[in-house]
Amino acid sequence: MSADLAIVTEGLLKNYGAVRALRGLDLEVRRGEIYGFLGPNGAGKTTTIRCLLDLIRPNGGRALVLGMDPQRQSVQVRARCGYLPGELRLEERFTAEGLLRHLTALRGRKVDWAYVRQLAQRLDFDLTTPVRSLSKGNKQKLGLLQALGHRPELLLLDEPTSGLDPLMQHQVLDILRQVREQGATVFFSSHIISEVESLADRAGIIRNGRLVEVIAPSELFSRSLRRLRVRCKRQVAFDALARLPGVQLLTVYDDRQALLQVEGDMEPFIQALARYPVSDVETERPSLEEVFMAYYRNEEGK
Repeated sequence: MSADLAIVTEGLLKNYGAVRALRGLDLEVRRGEIYGFLGPNGAGKTTTIRCLLDLIRPNGGRALVLGMDPQRQSVQVRARCGYLPGELRLEERFTAEGLLRHLTALRGRKVDWAYVRQLAQRLDFDLTTPVRSLSKGNKQKLGLLQALGHRPELLLLDEPTSGLDPLMQHQVLDILRQVREQGATVFFSSHIISEVESLADRAGIIRNGRLVEVIAPSELFSRSLRRLRVRCKRQVAFDALARLPGVQLLTVYDDRQALLQVEGDMEPFIQALARYPVSDVETERPSLEEVFMAYYRNEEGK
């Protein structure tokens, strides 16, 4: 394994009975990068992360994390990683800080408590709160604190901003950028397009347990769906726009306003739209699931 790589998998296989979750996953994550791991539900994202930490055992292939074999050196791997599971379960008999100290004692880690308190302040989180009283969003903040508190070399985060309001989502992204600036590697799954676009250096697209492609996050949009509400100054016929490649006329509200969907290259649509007496255009971003479906259709059509 190259010293420049934090994560490597080769032909990784994982079955749950008859269900093939990973079908020969080949993955490389560079040290010091933020890598977005993307795919629809059931694609194999969570299974991959769990195999990397030896929380479950693969049926074949191999993985290396920070140059170590997770199956043979699981204690060492976990000591140098920070993990936030997608389904976070927390012991409720403690306060937030009490739980962090309990987990620290169990794992034998050295935690930077000044750093933990600094992060808690940035996340507007009260460490004295009983865990049983925490909302979903505050439990997510506590999960982030336990993942970050020992300043790990590698962060493995499954949907890190799940349950957080937009302001806190931005705060978490800022924290992760700073962690990377301090030398850590961040590997995260997400369903929020803007989050991936603003945070990740590269995005790995997984489908049916295989890595489809590794791309710059901005490239997702060049292959995705866009919806546009077009308003014109006077009556027009929108049918001509719908005859363009990749353009679908979804709704005509009246003779001056319509909702259209554009898939793929926007340039022909923009050139055609320039001939219309447009007064306003509103764009609507698709969900990540819709992006994946458009992306997969384009891949299959090549």
